[in-house]
Amino acid sequence: MNDLTAGTDQPVNDRMLTLDRLRHLVADGSVDTVVMAFTDMQGRLQGKRLHAAYFLDVALEAGTEGCNYLLAVDVEMNTVEGYAISSWERGYGDMEFVPVWHTLRLLPHLPATAMVQCDLVWPDHTPVVESPRTVLQTQLDRARDLGFTAHAGTELEFILFDETYEAAHDRGYTGLRPANQYNVDYSILGTTRVEPLLRDIRNHMYAAGLDVEGAKGECNFGQHEIGFLYNEAMVSADNHVVYKNAAKEIAAQHGKALTFMAKYDEREGNSCHIHLSLRGTDGSLVFWDADRGARTRLYDQFIAGVLATMEDFTLLYAPNVNSYKRFADASFAPTAIAWGEDNRTCALRLVGSGASARLENRVPGGDVNPYLALAAMVAGGLHGIEQELEPVPETTGNAYSSGQRTVPRTLRAAREAFARSEVARSSFGDAVVDHYTNMADVELRAFEATVTDWERRRGFERL
Repeated sequence: MNDLTAGTDQPVNDRMLTLDRLRHLVADGSVDTVVMAFTDMQGRLQGKRLHAAYFLDVALEAGTEGCNYLLAVDVEMNTVEGYAISSWERGYGDMEFVPVWHTLRLLPHLPATAMVQCDLVWPDHTPVVESPRTVLQTQLDRARDLGFTAHAGTELEFILFDETYEAAHDRGYTGLRPANQYNVDYSILGTTRVEPLLRDIRNHMYAAGLDVEGAKGECNFGQHEIGFLYNEAMVSADNHVVYKNAAKEIAAQHGKALTFMAKYDEREGNSCHIHLSLRGTDGSLVFWDADRGARTRLYDQFIAGVLATMEDFTLLYAPNVNSYKRFADASFAPTAIAWGEDNRTCALRLVGSGASARLENRVPGGDVNPYLALAAMVAGGLHGIEQELEPVPETTGNAYSSGQRTVPRTLRAAREAFARSEVARSSFGDAVVDHYTNMADVELRAFEATVTDWERRRGFERL
């Protein structure tokens, strides 16, 4: 038995729910369904829909569980070998869902539905350390122990198609009609064409407690981005996965489909640029010296640490075979492990000053798991601070032709770098490193066993 009301915390803003407010909404019939969800290795929301009365009357005390295979499957939900926490030999037991109460929110795009995001613990109440949310929390705890809090914002791009998800599936996800037939980067006309959908996503997400900035067109046909205000790193990661899931659901309600995959076709891929800064636990600026009007040494050490671990941690920024198709020269997807002031050709772009001073990691794509990527950035930066790494010289001009080291260009190379990394094992622990190394192995085996359409077109007749 669990007391899931213990340790309740305050909502992030007044659009979020408290448990008392949820009780009132259930009593008056405004809410009849509560989703309990966690984020899996692939960055997807998984969980259960509970009848609201059962949630309040039973689940709050008794809790709810899910099979531990949910952190040991591939993207197709196949059970696979190699995970220490879950297997046929271990009997595929349960994990317990522990609500994180400041994530309790309405999902206004769904009828009478609320949702709470959850941490995962074992039946003995110890944390599931391989859970993405726990991986990030561990790094945020490290930062807090050093006197810092992390603030972040993620920028997700997607490509929108006029077909439904069902039609896209039946067509093998090829030959789909994009919602725009030309480059609509910053185009007001181009976004007007799909404004009914963009408006619904913006307004529903604002009502769900996210702080929406705006929407803009992007370069690929049918490509768009909806931006959200930065927040504490964990809040931004929680909101990221809510938005990504809801955007697909809202698109389906409009009879359309959208994809966040890193590289859908040969044109521009979907990025997920991640902005990050540290502040003192008292809210003080630690990245900027106001008297000098310049970066602090601590900020330079943080940058040096993120760059020093970039190769080792690329697996957490680019977790799929498809992720690496983004990494092409002159593509606005970075390859050089370098930083530059407002330089979009570098892996790290430094922007802002004063309270807005932050670094932008341009490596991740739209398929990234935000908890793992933010954990990697925080771990890398703390490594730089703890080891007092020397500042890295700025790269000016075109980083693609600078001769700098590059991020791994394949999943296998990233997997090898992560698996052998001493700093990864010291930062995340062997259990986490081995778990996500196995995730890469599963992805690689599946891809290498697949005959692609490209191979058929190239070789069916002519080879």
